[in-house]
Amino acid sequence: MSKEEKAKEIIKRLSKVYPHPKTALNFSNPLELLVATILSAQATDKVVNLVTPALFKRYKTASDYARASVEEIDEMVKRINFHYNKSKSIKAATEMIIEKFGGKVPNNMKDLDSLPGVARKTANVILGNAFHIAEGIVVDTHVMRLSKKLGLTDQTDPVKIELDLMKIVPKDKWIDFSHLLINFGREYCPARAHKCVNCPLGELCPD
Repeated sequence: MSKEEKAKEIIKRLSKVYPHPKTALNFSNPLELLVATILSAQATDKVVNLVTPALFKRYKTASDYARASVEEIDEMVKRINFHYNKSKSIKAATEMIIEKFGGKVPNNMKDLDSLPGVARKTANVILGNAFHIAEGIVVDTHVMRLSKKLGLTDQTDPVKIELDLMKIVPKDKWIDFSHLLINFGREYCPARAHKCVNCPLGELCPD
């Protein structure tokens, strides 16, 4: 079985388990997803989702964040790892959105990647989930670990892993693919030692 065939079979099987895959982060517009994604770096989606309702209620526009002090934002997100640096990034990113992008979160990789606190992974999350644009594949820790475990790549660098996956995963599945692997990793195949009971991927896994 080629890597392309394996990737398609993985998608086919996991799509039966997760027919409507989506990000675990709660949001209702691109700005909310931008903020949530910045906060989610090295933090769990669960903790982010506990913090963001009050944050989104207070700050509804990029201008709201830009007018607030870093300390005001930080007070609302202090439960999250590296909260002060993330608060600075949120304020700086929203200031740039106002100055350069007319107050709206940009919908392309180049402009998103230029925002403070945003790198390629974050940009892919926003493009795929807020704008339904498949410009790449989100490579988080689950996708890195499982792509290697399943024999889809032998790379260790996230950018190189993404390039390998983009060659073998059909483009119309780029957005879903990372959600499928993330859900699978959380429910069936965590990084810690575990028993492979009722695994939907079965013989597709070399282990």
